[in-house]
Amino acid sequence: MSALLLYCSTDGQTKKIITQIANELRQHGYECDVRDLTSVQQSLNLDTYKKVLIGASIRYGHFNKALDKFITRHLVQLNNMPTAFFGVNLTARKEEKSTPETNSYIRKFLDKTPWKPVLTSVFAGALLYPRYKWIDRVMIQLIMKMTDGETDPTKEIEYTDWNKVSEFANKFTQIE
Repeated sequence: MSALLLYCSTDGQTKKIITQIANELRQHGYECDVRDLTSVQQSLNLDTYKKVLIGASIRYGHFNKALDKFITRHLVQLNNMPTAFFGVNLTARKEEKSTPETNSYIRKFLDKTPWKPVLTSVFAGALLYPRYKWIDRVMIQLIMKMTDGETDPTKEIEYTDWNKVSEFANKFTQIE
C-alpha cells in the first residue's frame, strides 16, 4: 500500500517524527513517499496514493502557511481518501494539553480547516536552545518561563513520547 507523508518542520523534530512513522509503516508493508510540504509541488497528484498523512509544527502559535495552501489546493482529494494529521508543539509536553481535544493549537486548526482527517494527534516537540538563533532563544525562553517550562539556554530536551508516535502509526495503518 502506498502512503504520502508530508511534513512542515521548523527545527527538525516533526521531520524526525514523520521519519519514524514512515519506518514503522514500512514494517507493515507500506511504500512511503516522505516529502517536505514547504518544497512539494502544489500540483502533486494524490491519486497515486492510498493514504495521506500530514504532520506540522507550531512556531509562535502558527503552522507554516504551506499547510493551508496545500489543503486548499487538494481539499476535495484529501476529504475523499483516508487521511491523518498530527501537530507538534511544546505545549503538548503537558499531559493536560497532549490530545487534539485539549491542545488549543490543534483544536483551533481542526475547527477552522475544511479538511476533515480521519485520524488526528498531537506530539510534544523538542526544546533545542543551543541551536536557536538569539532572538528565537530569547522568545522561547520567555514563553517557557510563562508556562513553567525549562529556561536554561544550554539545554536540549526532547519531549516527544515515542510510544505515542508508534501507537499513532499503528492506528494510521488501520484507517480506511
